[in-house]
Amino acid sequence: MKREQAARVIRHLLDADSPIERASRAIAGLGKEERLRLGDLLEDVIVALQFEVLAPIFDQHPDLEPPYEKEEEPFINSELRWGQVSLPPTTSEKEIDAIIFSVMKPQWRKVAMIVVQAGERCKELGLEITYEALAARLQVLAETGRIEDIGDLRKWRFSEVRLKD
Repeated sequence: MKREQAARVIRHLLDADSPIERASRAIAGLGKEERLRLGDLLEDVIVALQFEVLAPIFDQHPDLEPPYEKEEEPFINSELRWGQVSLPPTTSEKEIDAIIFSVMKPQWRKVAMIVVQAGERCKELGLEITYEALAARLQVLAETGRIEDIGDLRKWRFSEVRLKD
């Protein structure tokens, strides 16, 4: 494949990234059976695009591969534990859990994303809950087996959580 053709293919595939992400979010809102089936199919498409289409093009034309951001060192965002959190008198653990579960998906998501989305939802509801308190509650949910987790949840951008099937 000529470089010009390769560049055009890459440009179109990179343009497709946002619509694919929107499709992924739409699938996440479906019922469990459809969500799992369609989510797996979309994941297969993404993997095929990355490893079966883009990788061979980048092998042939390495100068077309976009520069990757240098990974930063994982750092601890918060060491706050749930036992140290003081909830407002009108707010319960059950309410915080419901907010967290409302923004979680069955797909792995960065803890940072869940914390921010749950924090935005708290603000919408007029609840004064810090990001650190939400992250501490995520740790409890993971430790008690109510959600699945990967990594050190204190390092929000370097750990992930998801709903249990």
